[in-house]
Amino acid sequence: MTGFGRGVSEQARTRATVDIRSVNHRFLDLKLRGGPLAPALEEAISSRVRGGVERGSVTVSVHLVRTAGAPRINFQAAGAAHVALAELARTLGMPGPDLALVLAQPGVVALAEDDHEAPDASVLAAADAALAQLSAMRDAEGRALASELSDRLAELGAIREQIGKLAQGVPQAVHKKLSERLKKLIGDEAADKASDAAGWPEMEPSGLRPGGGIDPQRLAQEVALLADRSDVTEELVRLGSHLEQARTLVTGTESAGRRLDFLVQELGRELNTIGSKSATAEITALVVEGKAVLEKVREQVQNVE
Repeated sequence: MTGFGRGVSEQARTRATVDIRSVNHRFLDLKLRGGPLAPALEEAISSRVRGGVERGSVTVSVHLVRTAGAPRINFQAAGAAHVALAELARTLGMPGPDLALVLAQPGVVALAEDDHEAPDASVLAAADAALAQLSAMRDAEGRALASELSDRLAELGAIREQIGKLAQGVPQAVHKKLSERLKKLIGDEAADKASDAAGWPEMEPSGLRPGGGIDPQRLAQEVALLADRSDVTEELVRLGSHLEQARTLVTGTESAGRRLDFLVQELGRELNTIGSKSATAEITALVVEGKAVLEKVREQVQNVE
């Protein structure tokens, strides 16, 4: 999921600005820029990011600005430096040292002790603020994605219902197709008698006996076998279960990206199986439509936390 957050904090004479950017990625890919920062501070920032982000390519940029504190004057060092410079000036026949020259001597002026304090507190406070902004933006995107995915899952549910209704008429469609093939081979009257004898409205030509006779029992077995091969009841049940699980994840509050990835794969598997078993052009067309909708779901799931 995409998002951006910026946090600014100033503590212990250190102004820290932390920017966190997130773009879509299947896994968590974290990059930390800026510094140099102590290893412990880098680990603390990484831990905070991992605690709030599970998927995405995340870049954390840290910018530090330190302000100088009030200087400390070492009067003893200043006096010693002045005496030494004055003695040197007399020896060389030059004017005595001025204040700027004395202050420039090593050890005369020191920075305030807190100027050397580690910037950890300032950086971590800024990182927390940036993460809060990032999370708010990602939450807004998540709500939009949930609405989009719910609509797509509803489309898949409707397609499943249509396939289920058409699947109920598959045996009759198979019988009709086989009957037409049988009639072309042995004639309408013989085919009708064979159908009546077998208890089916249509028959499979593979039931022909040598010499043109028909084995009604063999024909009935062939028709039943083909009808069983076209049965998609199990696939429709699993498809419905996967859709229900996906809807629960989409409307939930927990991270669901990886589980949705898995369910999308399973939905595709069931649609492929239904397509391979399809005995009618209508069911095949619905499977193609379902795959198109599922591809849209797959693209959006890549954005889900």
